Amino acid sequence: MKDDIILTNTEESDIAKQESYGTISFADEVIATIAGLATIDIEGVAGMSGKMIDGITEFLGKKNLSKGIKVEVGKDDVTVSMNIVVNYGVSIPEVCKKIQKSVIQAIETMAGLRVLAVNVGVQGLVFKDTTSTDEPGKASGNPSKSEKNNG
Repeated sequence: MKDDIILTNTEESDIAKQESYGTISFADEVIATIAGLATIDIEGVAGMSGKMIDGITEFLGKKNLSKGIKVEVGKDDVTVSMNIVVNYGVSIPEVCKKIQKSVIQAIETMAGLRVLAVNVGVQGLVFKDTTSTDEPGKASGNPSKSEKNNG
């Protein structure tokens, strides 16, 4: 008969599982990375958002997947809190629901932990039109409508 699984939070803030074969432990950053990977591929997510720096959100993109994600471990469960940046024009509630489902499935499948909650904070929007402009209405190298009509 298989022993019950016991989860503990060790001094190094790792998640440990005690099974009949030994102990399996997960660093908090591993769980955060799993959550980040499950999030970044959701359509509408532009990237992860880190801490606030002088009132401006640090945009982290795809390289720092565990940044901006906080993992809280209970006895045999985990709560994830994350901050994201979304693309302008998407349904933010739908994107957040997809993130929650994806993160729960990924953590439960990969780590075998029960996820109590996935809290998603939307920290910013990214606009798809990234044309650099020197003046409003004047794209670099392209005259505006008023310039075409006047000259």
